[in-house]
Amino acid sequence: MGGLLHTPAHAQEAGETARAADAVLFEKHTWTEIQSGVAAGVTTIIIPVGGTEQSGPYIAVGKHNERAAWLAEQIAQKAGKTLVAPVVSYVPEGGTAPRSSHMRFPGTITVPPDVFEKLLVSAGESFQVQGFRLIVLLGDHGGYQKYLEKVADELNRTWRGNGAQALYVSGFYTVIAHQYADWLKQQGYGKDVGQHADISDTSLMLAVDPSMVRQDALRHAGAPSAQEGIYGGDPRRASAALGQAGLAMQIDAAVQAIRSARGQ
Repeated sequence: MGGLLHTPAHAQEAGETARAADAVLFEKHTWTEIQSGVAAGVTTIIIPVGGTEQSGPYIAVGKHNERAAWLAEQIAQKAGKTLVAPVVSYVPEGGTAPRSSHMRFPGTITVPPDVFEKLLVSAGESFQVQGFRLIVLLGDHGGYQKYLEKVADELNRTWRGNGAQALYVSGFYTVIAHQYADWLKQQGYGKDVGQHADISDTSLMLAVDPSMVRQDALRHAGAPSAQEGIYGGDPRRASAALGQAGLAMQIDAAVQAIRSARGQ
């Protein structure tokens, strides 16, 4: 009695949305489905890179992972013929002896830059030998952008002449640091824009998954400080509506870069 005919419309819509998301996730497919997809032209794959780090008292430490995964799915669906690899959540976040950068706070996981680079090179090679022609590197965190670019350059040197390409999409990150920050200032939030765990960070997270933000604590918070892990700016006026604007900028930047790399 529980077939589709008896399923409420909103439940059907939710199921369709979930199936659309699953369709682009590499890890949701069997090897034969992946092989058939590549043969049918699904030859672009996104490697979303997140990170596990402190983001002040009000945002959960998986912020970058959640955002990178969600954004990569939207980009893949919009670009078409694209899959999304599992999120890379172990990234350089500072030193452990002595503790530096975000590693000064609990909740952060770090790996050395050379380990991070080797991981991404190996992942890229894994996809290239399976028949993927465009391997896209998207990073949600500023601290490792130079390593993503370095890996893409290394892979492209190795693949020269074989038809495969690694694409590092710098605009996926810089659009937040520049265009989105400028847009927030134009909306009257100039004093709230900072570098980390500010109104930008918090609004983006609210738009993707509000459960990751401790909203009650945020509403009753005092002035933010670096001792709390908030670097510049103020997150207290953050909202999902503000975050949607930044997410749209990231999606558009990445889709345009993918289509350009394909010659579309």
